[in-house]
Amino acid sequence: MTDPRPQPALREWWQHLLHPLTLTALAGVSAILCLIGPFGTISSLSLLPRAIYWTTLTVAGYVIGYLVSYGVLRGSRSPLSHVVRILVAGALTGIAMTALVSLLNWVVFDTRPLGDSLQTLAGTTLLISVIVMAVIDVFSRHLGLDPDTTGAVPTGAPILDRLPFEKRGPLVALSVEDHYVRVRTTKGEEMLLMRLADSIREVEPTPGAQVHRSHWAAFDQVASVTREGDRAVLHMTTGGDIPVSRRHIPTIREAGLLPR
Repeated sequence: MTDPRPQPALREWWQHLLHPLTLTALAGVSAILCLIGPFGTISSLSLLPRAIYWTTLTVAGYVIGYLVSYGVLRGSRSPLSHVVRILVAGALTGIAMTALVSLLNWVVFDTRPLGDSLQTLAGTTLLISVIVMAVIDVFSRHLGLDPDTTGAVPTGAPILDRLPFEKRGPLVALSVEDHYVRVRTTKGEEMLLMRLADSIREVEPTPGAQVHRSHWAAFDQVASVTREGDRAVLHMTTGGDIPVSRRHIPTIREAGLLPR
């Protein structure tokens, strides 16, 4: 049976593009460019065509930039490597945007940049693209969209794809509440309408186990363990404690959380 959910990368792209902060930023930039009318558009285009022109370039530039950054910037570790990746992403985006601007200007103004004008357009577009890449990088990290900033987000845990970007982080625990599962990460909590058994199947490769009929816990997020008779309590690094039932004591003992 085909998985009805979108592929993670495509879903990330749509959620990022439709994020209220992203839409607000794009609308604000488009409005400013429309009102200022740089590169002579204030005199050559009336308000509505100018708004369409700059909105098209703003949205297209951001989409191209984000897709390029998604492929180039992810996985960057060292500061130097990250700067180089931003420059590479900016250059690739600049090439694509130079072609797009040239095509749009040809359609709108019936002009084809050649010689010095093409060099000026390419240079300006490349510079702007590098700046946009840096902004996208900072913006994505601020929203928690870059897994490299967490240092421990398991890229293969499908359940993380169900969470809002700002709540994606290392898994801490899953807990049943009525017909919902509370998914707890180091960045927050989210209620999902699904069964605990189904949610547990989506946590791999995160190390952990079901420790109670209503709870699953990530072993690497256990700060300490308190033994209470034939049961136990896991004190997690984030959020409330997780109870361990008697039948699951061997599970946490095998994980090295309790002495044998």
